[in-house]
Amino acid sequence: MIVKTRHYAIFFSIIIALVLQIMPLPIQVDMYRPDWVLIVLAYWAMALPHRVNVGIAFLCGIALDILLGTALGIHSLALSVSVYVLAANYQRLRNYSVWQQAIIIGLLSALYHLVVFWLQHLLTDVYFQFAYLWPVLTSMVLWPWIFWILRKARRQLRVT
Repeated sequence: MIVKTRHYAIFFSIIIALVLQIMPLPIQVDMYRPDWVLIVLAYWAMALPHRVNVGIAFLCGIALDILLGTALGIHSLALSVSVYVLAANYQRLRNYSVWQQAIIIGLLSALYHLVVFWLQHLLTDVYFQFAYLWPVLTSMVLWPWIFWILRKARRQLRVT
């Protein structure tokens, strides 16, 4: 069972992240929803850059665009840019402590949200509100736990 499961561990974690990204939440909590897909892609892009790269981020972005009902390509471009920045520096980022990585994840999340905002502003004339950046804080706070959970799963399933 482990042999078959380990090949799909990355796929399952991305599916879980997509489900968490669209799961209904109370309106008071929804504005703090972390960027689950970005966090999971960031972990896998740092841990296994030969398996998860900009192409996977683009496909996840297309899936996210379809699930959220946004214009096709908005989340694709934002996730691709964020994962590209991460993948270009993954060797350096792996050597940082988890808390330093959380700050980098916060910066990547801010980049992701600013690209999404910029594209939505060009398409629909949406105006910036500070509330758009609350997920940056929650993504930073959740990074250490997601990192440890995914690392434990990767090691137990021997995903390479």
